[in-house]
Amino acid sequence: MKWQYHLRVPAEITPCSVRHYLSKYLLIPRYKIYRLRKHQRVLVNHKYLPMNYQINAGDHVDLTFLPSDFREPFPNVDPDSAANVKIAYEDRDLLVVNKQRGDKTHPNQPGEIGTTLNHVAAYLQPKHEQPYIVHRLDQQTSGALIIAKNPAVVPILVRLISEKRIKRTYLAWCQGIFKKPSGIINQPIGYDPKDQRKRKINGLHAKRAITKYHVIKTKGNRSLVKINLMTGRTHQIRVHMASLGHPIIGDPLYNPETQLYDPMLLHSWQLKLIQPFYMNVVHVTTPLPNDFKI
Repeated sequence: MKWQYHLRVPAEITPCSVRHYLSKYLLIPRYKIYRLRKHQRVLVNHKYLPMNYQINAGDHVDLTFLPSDFREPFPNVDPDSAANVKIAYEDRDLLVVNKQRGDKTHPNQPGEIGTTLNHVAAYLQPKHEQPYIVHRLDQQTSGALIIAKNPAVVPILVRLISEKRIKRTYLAWCQGIFKKPSGIINQPIGYDPKDQRKRKINGLHAKRAITKYHVIKTKGNRSLVKINLMTGRTHQIRVHMASLGHPIIGDPLYNPETQLYDPMLLHSWQLKLIQPFYMNVVHVTTPLPNDFKI
């Protein structure tokens, strides 16, 4: 098996070395570039050229990745029923699924089934493809989840997410009426020393965390809020909303009014997605759960 890309250097690229194009534009990790160079699996206009060779807009670049380029080229994920898989977007390299609330993102131990990744493995099995984890959503969060279909795109997607070039927008029903209809929460988040499941403002080993929010509408004593993450800490939205005194409706950890079996109303709604290697922008919106339309 191999994964190949046949690319054309876009017009907006100024003349640069092959290495610069691979590293700075395509975001291929340095150790992957080393293997491509060592085994001459990067071609410019159909021939191998040194990494310092200057390429120009319109040149053709061919890349070939082999399983040996990756530490774990084939994930060990057991297929488990594709019936509940809802595809919001798919191309040759990745897909975006509308994750169901209550499903874990991925298995945590060998043989575990019932997670979103298991279901996607069953969906991809007839195509002889496998799912690769890129990022996570909390178990009780629904909505857009990016899953890779080959190992070559995983580090690129991870970097695009970490650099916030892939932008994610969430919707949440929060408790109460906000005094400020929009704002930025800049509060570091760390571990809660009293509960290993939880995070807290200025907790242990706290790291910078920034969340933007905008209230869309209110109904009764509830507010529908649009949220964008400027950083990506565990439970960031949940902790930040609770810190304002407006915890997410149904949050089992941070909303003390939550009752058993109350659904948590947090949904990963929209993605501004960038396709690895081609760097095209794709906008994806996932439908809201029925109980969001309150």
